[in-house]
Amino acid sequence: MSPTAVVTGASSGIGAATAARLAADGFSVVVGARRIERLRAVAEPIGAIALPLDVTKPDSVAAFCAQVPGCALLVNNAGGALGRDPIAESDDADWQAMYDSNVLGVLRMTRTLLPKLVASGDGHVVTIGSIAAHEPYPGGGGYNAAKFAVRAVMGVLRQELLGQPVRVTEIDPGMVETEFSVVRFGGDESQAAAVYDGMTPLSAEDVADCVAWAATRPSHVNIDQIVVLARDQAGATKVHRRS
Repeated sequence: MSPTAVVTGASSGIGAATAARLAADGFSVVVGARRIERLRAVAEPIGAIALPLDVTKPDSVAAFCAQVPGCALLVNNAGGALGRDPIAESDDADWQAMYDSNVLGVLRMTRTLLPKLVASGDGHVVTIGSIAAHEPYPGGGGYNAAKFAVRAVMGVLRQELLGQPVRVTEIDPGMVETEFSVVRFGGDESQAAAVYDGMTPLSAEDVADCVAWAATRPSHVNIDQIVVLARDQAGATKVHRRS
């Protein structure tokens, strides 16, 4: 029987690419996201089960997880950034939303599915973090704070599960061309596109490849952390751009 993988935020981008890659690698995949019609469009071609999920709502997380009979792999991908305002001009609502989706969403999903991950006898929690968890940068205060918190959660979880049959992996990408920047800039596609001007960013499939590689190592091997950047990026704000 194929192991079951759960992927959150799977209606597009890294989540959708990860779901497709894991299905191709032999996992039975359950995907969750708020945009259910888009989620179904991702799930149908790969034979995945699509269930509505909003990681910011405890009731939604509980209902989703109750429909997952077993789980060997949880990929916490749901999250994102809002705005680039400096701290002096920051918006409480944006910070709250980023913390709720990136940090509390990871907490809720991991905590709820942990008994099933342990019961699988070979569980694995993979969380998509960010280079923003390693390097603060101007205009990134709220997102930096959230992703630094995610990194702390994963570090604590790794230690707390020592001796249990569950691995813990954090994957921290740099610039990935998905809907991430469109969301961050409130739907301004031209501003989002400018983020990648003159450079070649990672694709969603590049990050999905990292997830699949970590998840398919022998069970005694724990890939604690992967920081993956495009060749054109050497830090959170250090980017080579061709004219």
